[in-house]
Amino acid sequence: MKLRITQESIQSLLKISFFLGAIVLIVQLFPRHEAFEYEFNVGKPWSYDLVTAPFDYPIYKDQDVFEKEQYEIMQSFTPYYVRNDKVSQNAIEEFLGRSTVTSESLQPIPSIYKKHLSLLLNHVYLKGIIRSEELSSIKRNGQLAIKIIDNNDVSRTIPVEELFTAKSAYAYIIKNRPEWADVEFLKSLNLNKHIAENLVYNKAFSDKEKTEILKLVAPTSGMVQAGERIVDRGEIVTKNRAALLSSLKTEIKKQKSTAQQYNIMFVGELIIVISLMSMLFLYFYLFRKQIYDRKTDLLFLLLMILLMVALAVISLNSNVLSIYIVPFALLPIIVRTFFDTRTAFFMHTITVLLVSLIVPDSFEFILLQLVVGVSVVSSLKDLTQRSQLLTAAIFVFLSYSVIYVGNTLFIEGDFNKIIASNFLFFGINSFLLLFAYGLIYIFEKLFGFLSNVTLVELSNVNSPLMLQLSETAPGTFQHSLQLANLVTEAGKKINANTLLLRVGALYHDIGKLKSPTFFTENQLSGVNPLEDLDYETAAQHIINHVHDGVKIAEKNGLPDRVIDLIKTHHGASRTRYFYNSFINKYPDSEINESAFKYNCPSPKTKEQALLMMADAVEASSRSLTEYSDETINELVDTIINNQIAEGLLKDSKITFVNVEVVKEVLKEKLKTVYHTRVSYPELEKDKKQKEDVEISDL
Repeated sequence: MKLRITQESIQSLLKISFFLGAIVLIVQLFPRHEAFEYEFNVGKPWSYDLVTAPFDYPIYKDQDVFEKEQYEIMQSFTPYYVRNDKVSQNAIEEFLGRSTVTSESLQPIPSIYKKHLSLLLNHVYLKGIIRSEELSSIKRNGQLAIKIIDNNDVSRTIPVEELFTAKSAYAYIIKNRPEWADVEFLKSLNLNKHIAENLVYNKAFSDKEKTEILKLVAPTSGMVQAGERIVDRGEIVTKNRAALLSSLKTEIKKQKSTAQQYNIMFVGELIIVISLMSMLFLYFYLFRKQIYDRKTDLLFLLLMILLMVALAVISLNSNVLSIYIVPFALLPIIVRTFFDTRTAFFMHTITVLLVSLIVPDSFEFILLQLVVGVSVVSSLKDLTQRSQLLTAAIFVFLSYSVIYVGNTLFIEGDFNKIIASNFLFFGINSFLLLFAYGLIYIFEKLFGFLSNVTLVELSNVNSPLMLQLSETAPGTFQHSLQLANLVTEAGKKINANTLLLRVGALYHDIGKLKSPTFFTENQLSGVNPLEDLDYETAAQHIINHVHDGVKIAEKNGLPDRVIDLIKTHHGASRTRYFYNSFINKYPDSEINESAFKYNCPSPKTKEQALLMMADAVEASSRSLTEYSDETINELVDTIINNQIAEGLLKDSKITFVNVEVVKEVLKEKLKTVYHTRVSYPELEKDKKQKEDVEISDL
């Protein structure tokens, strides 16, 4: 089977290569790990070349020495117990509540016994009753005291000899009875029924205490500086050198372990990057064909992602900068300015997920950046003023701050864990967003984009080109203003770019500046120079205003999308006046169709189609002899239906529903413009005086 290579397939391969190149660059930007290994024998000559410390590393203690030091310092460890006051309270209340005989072993107790015995019970519970096995273990470990945490979380140290078990507590009560108390009677009371352990081992506090104590025993006994000489060829590996080499081997093993895992980690990293970039590719291919079809757009968007990743890597490699200084919100701001909200947020999400692979706290990073992305695209639906950037920067700072505080409290549960310096980083981040205005201008010039900021500037009717049009071709200028109002209103109804439409309407006829008197709206004296020319020549003068307009627009640096509106506002339509006049005058002659046709591209977008329809309707409406609902409705329907019949709108992305909506808007607007005004009545007195004057003149 013969492989057929088309221009379309070449373009697709080129676009895929953009994404593959971006994947390679992203993976290359991500941090890497290094590892190496070596061998040595204690007491033998070193058989390798000179070895110097490749990096700073600690000198580790011998394992036996280290464990011995740990054992010795653990003698000072004091375990934590929690005293449960409810146990003692319930036990004493139960004892005091014994007033009737319930069994042979539980008999009524005289009040004098209750008083003294309750005091003794309270004493042993206050000191603390612990399980006998735990007390034996504490004594075995050589610990002299324990720390007791009361219900109010206040700890106090109790010597081990003052602690009770259930058995020793009972013996203490019997031994410390009042002299008048009968021993046999006390034993018959079964006091052991009211004695229970009220001290419970607290593992969390105890483990924390162990950890803090063990931290006091350093596993190292010094540091070796990078570049420091360790051993050279032929030298005996002494005990001291062996310690240095053993420590180096330990560090290298750690790095070697990382290196062995690196290939697997790299594969996982590559899978994630490819998956995320593939999602972005499919988004453009399936949902944003206009972006996918333009290589410049794809290249720009991929470069924006690479820029954000590069800035993140730089900040992570720096000891001074924080990842939160990087203004990730710049990406959705700039992308939203040139494209749309959904694309901006999707791009931002992909970038954040990519960078999350290399930041320390990926959950916090993703949470903060996604919230900031939402706040940016919400506050910048249309960037038309510089003040909007300031508002967006404030929203970004507040979003960072609020979500950071909330996440820290949620994870740590402690206000002290909030790092104040992060708010400074958030402030710097937000301040950097103000430079987006300058970047937008630069990207416009480099990539040929068009922002709403530029459109607002171009819509100013006091610009030099508009002033020239108003002075040289006042009728055309008024037509352009009227058309701008029409297309803006219609554009809102069909969700078109109204700013672009307004600018296109203002500049669509600037080609008439070259010969303004050839056009009836500028013929104030009533003299038409085209009447002295043959129909074909006259038609060419009219047709040329499109090409002249393109030249003037290019000379004045108008954006390509505005120039496209100038090119397509007549499409391949005919100059119907001269075409019909020629046929009527020379019915039997062969007509040169191309002489009466605009040799221009047909509309390709919704905005271009709308401008063509509205321009033809507005211009023709001036020739009506009667302005009524019927004549205006007929005019709009006839002109637009003829354009559809001639195939002028077939390449545009406008729908039949849009066309009907545009028709209705144009009809309503024209009826408003040409509505009949009320005649103001004259005063009867003035009218009588006027009649008297007329009679006297007779």
